[in-house]
Amino acid sequence: MQRPEAWPRPHPGEGAAAAPAGGPAPPARGREPAGLRLQEPSLYTIKAVFILDNDGHRLLAKYYDDTFPSMKEQMAFEKNVFNKTSRTDSEIAFFGGMTIVYKSSIDLFLYVVGSSYENELMLMSVLTCLFESLNHVLRKNVEKRWLLENMDGAFLVLDEIVDGGLDCPHLISKCLPSDDEVWENQS
Repeated sequence: MQRPEAWPRPHPGEGAAAAPAGGPAPPARGREPAGLRLQEPSLYTIKAVFILDNDGHRLLAKYYDDTFPSMKEQMAFEKNVFNKTSRTDSEIAFFGGMTIVYKSSIDLFLYVVGSSYENELMLMSVLTCLFESLNHVLRKNVEKRWLLENMDGAFLVLDEIVDGGLDCPHLISKCLPSDDEVWENQS
C-alpha cells in the first residue's frame, strides 16, 4: 500500500466528495480496480545508498525512507543484495520490489537503491557521480583502506549528491564528463 504522502491530494474546495485539505485521500476510487492505480510521481527518487566491502560488510550506508526502519532490517537487506549481486557482471538488479544499480571497484561494492518505478538511468547517474566524486576525493584509489581513512570526505560527497532522497542534478552534471573531456580522452 502506498504511503499517505504519495496519495494525490485534492485542492481545497474541489467539490463535496473531496477530502479535507491536507488529509489523506482514499487509496482507490470506487470505479478503479485495486492494484491498477498508477503511482503518483514523487521527488524522492533515492531510497538508499550503501557501500559494502568484498565480504559484504557495511562501510557506509544512508537510508532516505522508512522501507527498512531498523538497523537489523537494513543489514539483512544489504546482505541479501550483496549475495545476489556479488557474483554477477551486470550493473542493475531488481530485488524486493526495488531497482538497484551497483558498481564494484577493487574491494568495494557501491549501491544506489530506488523504487521499482524509478528510472534506471537516473539511478545510474547518481551512482556514476558517487563513484567519480569518491575517485576524486580518494585520489583515484577507490578501495576499502582509503575509504576508511577518508570516511568524513565520503559522507560529505554522499550528502552533497543526495539531499534527503532528492538527487541533485547540478552536482550530477558536474561529475559526468563534458563533451570536450570525452574527446580529449579519446585522442
